[in-house]
Amino acid sequence: MEQVEKQQRGRTAKSFVVAGLAGSLTLAAIAQAASLPSRLGYSYYTEQFLALVLGLSLSIIFLVSGRGEKSEDETGRSSVLDWILSALGLFLGLYIMVAYPSLVSRAMSLPWDALIVGSILFLLVLEGLRRAVGWTLVIVVVVIVDYAMIGHLVPGALQTREVAPHRLAVYLSFDPNGLLGLTLNVASTVVVAFVFFGQLLLRSGGADFFNDIAMSTMGHKRGGAAKISIVASGLFGSISGVVVSNIVATGVVTIRLMIQSGFRRTTAGAVEAVASTGGQIAPPVMGAVAFLMADILQKPYSEIVVAAIVPALLYYVALFVQADLQAAKQNIKPLELDDVPSTRTVLSRGWVFILPFAAIVVALFWFNQPAETSALWGGAAALLIGLTVGYGKTRMVFKDLWSAAVEAGRSITEIIMISAAAGFIIGVLNVTGLGFAATFALVDLGQGSVFLLLLISALVCLVLGMGMPTVGVYLLLAVLIAPSLVQSGVEPIAAHLFIFYLGMMSMVTPPIGIGAFFAAAIAKASPMATAWESMRFGWTAYIIPFLFVFSPALLLIGDPVEIVLAVVTAVIGVYAISAAFVGWLHGPVGMGRRILIAMAGVALLLPPGIGGDLTLWVNGAGLIALAGLWFFGRSEQVSSEVINPEIEQR
Repeated sequence: MEQVEKQQRGRTAKSFVVAGLAGSLTLAAIAQAASLPSRLGYSYYTEQFLALVLGLSLSIIFLVSGRGEKSEDETGRSSVLDWILSALGLFLGLYIMVAYPSLVSRAMSLPWDALIVGSILFLLVLEGLRRAVGWTLVIVVVVIVDYAMIGHLVPGALQTREVAPHRLAVYLSFDPNGLLGLTLNVASTVVVAFVFFGQLLLRSGGADFFNDIAMSTMGHKRGGAAKISIVASGLFGSISGVVVSNIVATGVVTIRLMIQSGFRRTTAGAVEAVASTGGQIAPPVMGAVAFLMADILQKPYSEIVVAAIVPALLYYVALFVQADLQAAKQNIKPLELDDVPSTRTVLSRGWVFILPFAAIVVALFWFNQPAETSALWGGAAALLIGLTVGYGKTRMVFKDLWSAAVEAGRSITEIIMISAAAGFIIGVLNVTGLGFAATFALVDLGQGSVFLLLLISALVCLVLGMGMPTVGVYLLLAVLIAPSLVQSGVEPIAAHLFIFYLGMMSMVTPPIGIGAFFAAAIAKASPMATAWESMRFGWTAYIIPFLFVFSPALLLIGDPVEIVLAVVTAVIGVYAISAAFVGWLHGPVGMGRRILIAMAGVALLLPPGIGGDLTLWVNGAGLIALAGLWFFGRSEQVSSEVINPEIEQR
């Protein structure tokens, strides 16, 4: 009994410490996003703030993630080593925050304290990274840093400048182009602000409103449960930016509805996984990646959002069509009317949830505020709604504000670790010249073929992204892959959207489709079978990025007539290919007709920009073929409906 009480006290103490650290991380990020220290007259380096965030993140990650596969041991307590590493990470972060002005002024002379702190910090970040996302990214960082040591000895295109190990350690840890640089900065401000906004929206009743509005608009349709999942998960996923959190938040309701209505468990899990993942490509928020992309490309946020509209449309058209036709194939009926709330009632209770999004848009475009500040405007609106109006029986109290800060701080630590790793990689690429050499080598590997380069890049994106949060994946790939694509002549926005889409789909791609696995756990289905079915539902995200690289018309760039033709033919093509995947059009479709429908869809999917006038002829042929198959199937169905009653009467 005494042992049990001791274990309980240990768990309570750790929970209290983690909550304090996580809440402090979020509050520090909010203060930075609101420029609060500057408004109060304090002058400091941005790197000092980043050191604080990194120290808090390291401290959290060592307490919540154990040394093995499990996050905690059997007792729920962290080991003595975990507590030591946690304290050391926090101490180093605070030390750098306080001593940074002195360290940076003496950096050229390589002071002993900078060398020791930088070396230990490098090792701590690697261990924190391993605990957060596994070995893959750790190995990538170690290989790149090791290459920096020997790159000057490598003959040929990949030869780099010689950098002494002690100088490299100081540079990576303290230079603004290294650890305490762009990637950590955007994660510590923009991403934290939007994750906090998502937490406030969730606690104010926003998630319930999204579920209800999806149910009221889609519940009475064929396969309504799946369509509810698509709408609700897409809406919430656009805000949350964290796929797993989105799946858990909406999937506990939508997956159960789908299974009860007749969908297979693997299908229910796959629909939820793909819908939640795709929320991050849905404008206008795009899980905060749109703001990161705008910062990295130095382009207006509105330009990123406009470019993302058509690819997101095609993604969700494919998902809707497959869900609808799958429901028809399995004869899945709409939900019972008693279970479907009135759209008018839902809107009358929840229309106020438009205000947080309006606040973000007004802050961005009317007052020209940075992305992180705009997120705080939206968060303030969500907090006000939650405290005063709420939704249904959901109403916030002031302690929910602290709970939201704690949860945001905990959920951001993985992305902070990945951003720190990306900072190390950027530092190596800059100080050794490896960035230019690697870009040249990757372009040369493509041997002048942009398609081959895209194929290589896609494989790298899928492999590097496995098991990692999408925002972190994008930050990493923007450093490693995007420059080579731009160097090869790809439109910069197209290059960054390409790596974003392929990196995002690693969340549902076997063998480590984390998003699909979480959805499968809720659905009590086979994880691998759910992942493979997720790939089928989300097929457009693997194909469309290749198309918009060759035809920017799909990004709404170029001649208006070409844009309209590209969008219309692509939508019809996506419908056709989705129908071929399901094997249902007006009724069951045999293998021969499925192949013909798929071929017609491929012909329609090709955008005009790829082959000029020839592509227009291919589009036309595909449209004629699809129309013939459609009318043939329709007449066959009508004949069957006429004959069957006669047979029954006889």
